[in-house]
Amino acid sequence: MEVDFTKNTDGLVPAIIQDARTKNVLMLGYMNQKALEKTQESGKVTFYSRTKERLWTKGEESGNFLKVVAIKNDCDNDTLLIYVHPVGPTCHTGSDTCWNEENNSNFGFFSELENTIAQRRKAAKGDTSYVASLFEKGINKIAQKVGEEAVETVIEAMDNKDDLFLYESADLLFHYLILLQAKGFSLKDIEAELMKRKK
Repeated sequence: MEVDFTKNTDGLVPAIIQDARTKNVLMLGYMNQKALEKTQESGKVTFYSRTKERLWTKGEESGNFLKVVAIKNDCDNDTLLIYVHPVGPTCHTGSDTCWNEENNSNFGFFSELENTIAQRRKAAKGDTSYVASLFEKGINKIAQKVGEEAVETVIEAMDNKDDLFLYESADLLFHYLILLQAKGFSLKDIEAELMKRKK
């Protein structure tokens, strides 16, 4: 990997630290050539501290190390992107990130949909919200709907109408998200279970 440490007069390049699993940005630090070499050799992220004016391995005092998964160089060879597995919170304040955010998995639109379901469950009434009406009818009705949608998805899978298969698949996933919440779980719990099975 060729990194251009000469572009800045101080010989430093920015290093963006990103969680390899959640894809959340955890912090930004700076590296010189020696910091990068130590990071590659040790497998733990090491920066050049501009305040201490020395190499500084993240976690050397707190124990909250950043274990390196991969290092990428940008198109101009002057910015690093480092994927890590964090051990403990990243920020010196005790926060997961230096932007005071929780380092949780985000499933894009599916996370938005989970939030919408939770809001409808809490605030809406059954006569104005389909989601609220299912929660009012209870776990048996919700589980029954998941079963119905699963059967319809299987039927469409054996046919050649892809549009109907996708339609029923979306219905199945939507009702499954409702069932998860009715049981007190979320996609994060499913992710955790699947990760336990990874070999």
